[in-house]
Amino acid sequence: MRKLFRLIPISSFAWNVILTLLATAFLLAAAFFPLIADAATTAAPPEVQKKLARMVTDHGVEGVTLLVFRHGELLYRLDEGGIAPDARLPIASASKWMTAALIMTLVDDGKLSLDEPIGRRLPDFTGEAGTITLRQLLSFTSGQGGLRGLVDLRQDPRMSLAQSAHLIAQLPLQDKPGTVFKYGSPALQVAGALAEQATGKSWSQLFDEKLAAPLGLEHTVWANPLWPNVDAAQVRNPNLQGGVVTTAQDYGKFLTMLAMQGMYRGKHILSAKAVEEMEKVQTRGLSMAFIPPGGEGQNLQYAFGNWCGEASEDGACMLVASPGAWGTYPWIDRRKDIYGLFFMRSRLPRVEKDIFEIRDQIEQSAAR
Repeated sequence: MRKLFRLIPISSFAWNVILTLLATAFLLAAAFFPLIADAATTAAPPEVQKKLARMVTDHGVEGVTLLVFRHGELLYRLDEGGIAPDARLPIASASKWMTAALIMTLVDDGKLSLDEPIGRRLPDFTGEAGTITLRQLLSFTSGQGGLRGLVDLRQDPRMSLAQSAHLIAQLPLQDKPGTVFKYGSPALQVAGALAEQATGKSWSQLFDEKLAAPLGLEHTVWANPLWPNVDAAQVRNPNLQGGVVTTAQDYGKFLTMLAMQGMYRGKHILSAKAVEEMEKVQTRGLSMAFIPPGGEGQNLQYAFGNWCGEASEDGACMLVASPGAWGTYPWIDRRKDIYGLFFMRSRLPRVEKDIFEIRDQIEQSAAR
């Protein structure tokens, strides 16, 4: 290289230009590397493309994005119908997975314990309610009821999570803690209040620090779906079971972190132990007072913020998902190392059959 440059006389000004161009190229490469890492690595199978298109043309879905990953890499992305690539949508119950993950970062830090009675930290909870554990809050087995009544959704999002938990503590328990699974109780608001009490930080601060910043979630905010006109900056009591508004790309990053046992681009966001705990059956042997539409006869169980479709004898979930009522459907298949996300705004019961058929086709294609 030295000999080559000696053969060509170059002025000092030209050298400065060359060095500047090289430096710029390196900076651009560094800036665009994350985009390259997120680029699709294969074409989507024609069968998957056709089935996804039929969701739009035949089944009344305005638009849908599908992301499919394998072992941390995006295999392909499809955008069908009237959905922008950067569309921000409310994801309803797919929020629960994010809530559970954020809480588990604090368990990793030793700030919270899954089996500590909540009455030790939140004195409003007394008697039997004081014996409820964080484990029961995250798995909807705390005895605080279910979706009926919309207790947490009706709360003003401008109050604090501590105030939210105070109001919930005034309500009588519906079941003995740890005996009945009732999906959609106000339990996650109490878990959020525990997180704030243990750290002295707001939920939004914790989310930014523990998940948003390290994962690069630039378009994700917390809200309350029944209070859509409240500005995100005013929200201090976000609905933790259904209040996330995000993009497909942001949620894909979050899902990749979970699929990779808590790692994302070389960073530990969660420990592998925490992810394992999040994907462990918590409801086996309990009364299941709620089964999602289409789940009858499937022996579905619940973990932390996600449903367990298949589990091993020791309770480890092999197929997990956290579907939202408006059509967002993230899943991880541990058996086949395939995971992905359906992202749309449509009533879930209307599209769930399509989602299952497409997911099966995705996995069959990946196995070839």
